[in-house]
Amino acid sequence: MWLDNDYFDEETKKELREIKDNDMEIQERFYKELEFGTGGLRGIIGAGNNRMNIYTVRKATQGLANYIKINGQEAIDKGVVIAYDSRYMSPEFADEAALVLNANGIKAYVFESLRPTPELSFAVRELGAIAGIVVTASHNPAEYNGYKVYWEDGAQITSPKDVEIIGEVKKVTDYKDVKSMDKETASKEGLYNVIGKEIDDRYIEELKKQIINPDAIKKASEDFSIVYTPLHGTGNIPVRRILDEIGFKNVNVVGEQELPDSNFSTVSYPNPEDIKAFKLAIKLGKEKNADVILATDPDADRLGVLVKKDDDYIALTGNMIGVLLLDYILSQKKANNKLPENGAVIETIVSTDMASVIADSYNVKLFKVLTGFKYIGEKIKEFKEEDTYEYLFGFEESYGCLIGTHARDKDAVVATMTVCELGAYYKLKGLTLYDALIEVYEKYGYYKETLESVTLKGIEGVNKIKHILSTLRNEPPKDINGIKVIEAVDYLEDTDLPKSNVLYYTLEDGSWFCVRPSGTEPKIKFYFGIKDSSNDEADKHLKEFSKGVMKIINDIIQ
Repeated sequence: MWLDNDYFDEETKKELREIKDNDMEIQERFYKELEFGTGGLRGIIGAGNNRMNIYTVRKATQGLANYIKINGQEAIDKGVVIAYDSRYMSPEFADEAALVLNANGIKAYVFESLRPTPELSFAVRELGAIAGIVVTASHNPAEYNGYKVYWEDGAQITSPKDVEIIGEVKKVTDYKDVKSMDKETASKEGLYNVIGKEIDDRYIEELKKQIINPDAIKKASEDFSIVYTPLHGTGNIPVRRILDEIGFKNVNVVGEQELPDSNFSTVSYPNPEDIKAFKLAIKLGKEKNADVILATDPDADRLGVLVKKDDDYIALTGNMIGVLLLDYILSQKKANNKLPENGAVIETIVSTDMASVIADSYNVKLFKVLTGFKYIGEKIKEFKEEDTYEYLFGFEESYGCLIGTHARDKDAVVATMTVCELGAYYKLKGLTLYDALIEVYEKYGYYKETLESVTLKGIEGVNKIKHILSTLRNEPPKDINGIKVIEAVDYLEDTDLPKSNVLYYTLEDGSWFCVRPSGTEPKIKFYFGIKDSSNDEADKHLKEFSKGVMKIINDIIQ
């Protein structure tokens, strides 16, 4: 019991005493250990085994430290880079992780203040560290925080390291086995190190190398109007800096959302995938007649984009952003005779089929990987080590992409830069970004995709998610709206990719849907994709298709 254990501080015990009569809350906090999964930790902040707190962070870090020590003195000597975002307890969790590493003889390089996740990815390789930690819950609500682990290649941990680290974390069963030390002592002994401006400068210089068409930026810099919101997160300083330094003059930042705010008080959900997060940005966009409205999530690895259509703004999906950037990058590289013969593009299995058509048209190889940008990062590493392909672009439907190889994770800072370059390029041609999207559709076909997420919280929710997946595995649907299902792929069994709890169904007309539980939230996700002959027909087809699938799912839940 935490209340009877002198290891836990009085503030933690006070919080637990306040819920002593709430059996459901006690059960939720203690029915299991907060799971250290392949993506690290993520959970609600609070006292208890199943919550994010200094004790669960220390315990996870002790497991990571033990794993680093298993890898020998060379690994220990390289140290670990730590970054954090604007959430509650993020600086505290970063320090607690650093001091556990320090007590185990491992140096920590901690950013002086909040930084984007992609800069952490960059810094791991730039400093030659063995690993990285970023304290963030990405775009989750304010009550959440999390902890992601990166390895020396700058990507999030993948197999077999993820399983091996999880194993070491699970071996730490007693909180009293966790080592820590005093911060002042750690600093004096050279174990706790603060980093900042020098890494920022190197990161920004790497981003500038990804500019493809500087003339377009120069010619349109005054006229191309940008509205940007960091949604109270880490993107404010680096995004504004890169846009300013490459020459964009007309950048307007949403003042109410400019500064870090752990409450995310102007939005219910700091997620650039959600149009409601853009309410204040749209207001400013209309005042400034903005050509594009951009939002980065709290740790600045995802980018949301609104584009002008007639007198209003519409949201682009992650797939739309991906194909616009992909076509632009490949077309501009080809026009400049910089498209390599061994060029490669990477997307996840739940992303749009249009990417393969675009890649084919430029004679570029397309690779599909499991959901999660760490698999794109792993592929980039493979290309480099085996000297096979030159990475050109990678993206996933969930609003994440990477231009360049400075990082090995999605990077909304470089994505913001390139979307603005793309917008400037099309503005010089007299086209909006919406016009550009229609051009891409007309060239390659009207591919449309959508996502439905079903949130099922708590113990009951976990069981319902298991029931949905079990039913679909054992009794796969034969048709959707009368269109025959011609292939069912179970990623636990049937593919060359790593085993994953994912089901993928293809229909006779080329449409598809995919089912997977979220690795970081109490959700099960349903992805849909279709192709049709026109914009209106594609929208109608997609709506009917997703509705048909969700009827089957709702029948299973009932």
